[in-house]
Amino acid sequence: MGKNEINISAIQMCAKIGDKKSNFTKVEKLFRNITNTDIVVLPEVWSIGWDCKIFQANAEYIHNSETISFLAQLAKDKQTVIIGGSIITKDKNGSYYNTCPVINQNGELVTTYDKAHLYSYYGCKEGEFITPGLAPVLVELDGVKLGLTICYDIRFPEIYRAYRQAGADILINCAAWASTKPIPWEMMTKSRAIENQTYMIAVNQYGPMNNNEYNLGHSRIIDYNGNVLSEILDGENIIQAKINLEDMYEFRDKCTILSDIRKSYEVKSL
Repeated sequence: MGKNEINISAIQMCAKIGDKKSNFTKVEKLFRNITNTDIVVLPEVWSIGWDCKIFQANAEYIHNSETISFLAQLAKDKQTVIIGGSIITKDKNGSYYNTCPVINQNGELVTTYDKAHLYSYYGCKEGEFITPGLAPVLVELDGVKLGLTICYDIRFPEIYRAYRQAGADILINCAAWASTKPIPWEMMTKSRAIENQTYMIAVNQYGPMNNNEYNLGHSRIIDYNGNVLSEILDGENIIQAKINLEDMYEFRDKCTILSDIRKSYEVKSL
């Protein structure tokens, strides 16, 4: 992986609720079709599926995690960076987190990001089971800076602008986004790329969850100008794209919109 061209792959899948073994097997099979890839991105809670009620029972300690060990072996086998979607983690103080692990080509855990914004609306109670993360995490790998977010974070442009101002080249959102909200997903994934002049990798789960609910799918790789380089609407598969950071830097030099941001936007009430 270098500063000029980066090969990105993303896995869209339907996780079987509460069945890590089945989900590991599915990811392992999908990985067999991945070649010549620098970064692979997985969706949110891919190893257990989206069901807040089972989160705590399936939580893992970061440094003794079977899911991270599984991903580490895949990373070494494929010699690729893995953005591991998210897993549910716990600490010794009894707190639980929705955590995105980043694993390098050598199978080493480089960093983690804990989901900052917890979705707790329309009957969903993530905030009752999970503790929000404290800060965004920008990780640099081989000179490429990646800004990490998870699902509901997409509704908060502030975190993406903070990443851009910190030097992000690529923004990532790993999601389990419901099929009832297709328009926000369509609009916001593009908007975060356009307004920050960055590549956007938005990877979502697909298919049934519990209680007749469904994940949307529609994983996509978007460039700094809002062009969709690769996407999949439904089904389980891999999307791939080659991105060019030099093209992005040239575009930023020509279109310097971020230099027009004001220090203050104090509103006058009349």
